[in-house]
Amino acid sequence: MCTVRKLRVLALLLFCSLSLVARSSTEAQSSNADAWEALKAGSAIILMRHALAPGMGDPAQFDVNDCSTQRNLSEKGREQALAIGRTLKANGIDSAEVLSSQWCRCLDTGSLLGFGQPKPFPTINSFFQDGSTASDQTQKLSQSITRWIASPEKPVKILVTHQVNISALTGLFAYSGDMLIVTMSNNLPQVLARINTE
Repeated sequence: MCTVRKLRVLALLLFCSLSLVARSSTEAQSSNADAWEALKAGSAIILMRHALAPGMGDPAQFDVNDCSTQRNLSEKGREQALAIGRTLKANGIDSAEVLSSQWCRCLDTGSLLGFGQPKPFPTINSFFQDGSTASDQTQKLSQSITRWIASPEKPVKILVTHQVNISALTGLFAYSGDMLIVTMSNNLPQVLARINTE
């Protein structure tokens, strides 16, 4: 009898746990749906880290104008960027203005999304090697997002950048290919959703 009772209690606990997981999953989907709608309405932008590029930082001989001196997307990174493009289209993003860091791994990620060639946007260049520009770049990025959201012309904007830039603005660590849907509230960045395609 004790065993039957224990099994019933365990079954009840399992049911409650699964209900909570299902509810939190539904809430997350609803939250993401709201974030996608905000993006399409022009009241938010996507801030994303470039796709997989093995290594860390840049080689000593780094030259922003020479891709052969830089860390570049691996084959897996190129596939990831294509998958991100499919994720965007599956969520109703049919066209977008893509702005990119001038680093080749960002430009390549941006072009593989499928919305045409990205426009270089130096404000989101990496400051991993030289943090002296971090504050100025982050302030300029914040001001740009505020201006875009306030503009009557609201194309979907996707910014392809680096982990350090994303962390400086949002306080969050972004993995390769992570997309953060970001808006501004009282002049402060607010992350509405985090989309990971891995």
